Amino acid sequence: MGYLMLLALANGLCIAASRAINGKLAQSRGAMSASFWNHLGGFLFLSLPLIGGSAPYRLPLQAPGLAWLGGVLGAWFVAINSIALPRLGIMRTTLLVIAGQMIGGVLIDYLSGPGAKSIPLQLGGVALILAGLYLSKRRPESPAESPTPSGMRRPTL
Repeated sequence: MGYLMLLALANGLCIAASRAINGKLAQSRGAMSASFWNHLGGFLFLSLPLIGGSAPYRLPLQAPGLAWLGGVLGAWFVAINSIALPRLGIMRTTLLVIAGQMIGGVLIDYLSGPGAKSIPLQLGGVALILAGLYLSKRRPESPAESPTPSGMRRPTL
């Protein structure tokens, strides 16, 4: 279990790095270009085991329809992140994406039934993430903006 938790944590670090790279690429080339290069790189990487004959993958024509939908949603995910990240920053974008994923997970659990008992805890997790987002927006005043003991603002040089 600990190994899987570390693996999931490493996955999150890879996602954050990927977002940062795609955000920079989107600034210079555009969001759809960033999404294209992201998915082309992923395709080439994942094709290596298939070409080597060691992967137990089926041919794309035999893939279920949801497999194709997953690719389309993944491309949109990268494109939308590439647009939002340069404007919102890495931390805010990541917190909003995680909050959206948790809300989606709560809805799926609610609709599928088995995880319905944990929904209050999941909603609490969403609330904590949104609270973190709110707190990250609040910036402390710089020394030049904070009032002096007499109530007057410090002059800026």
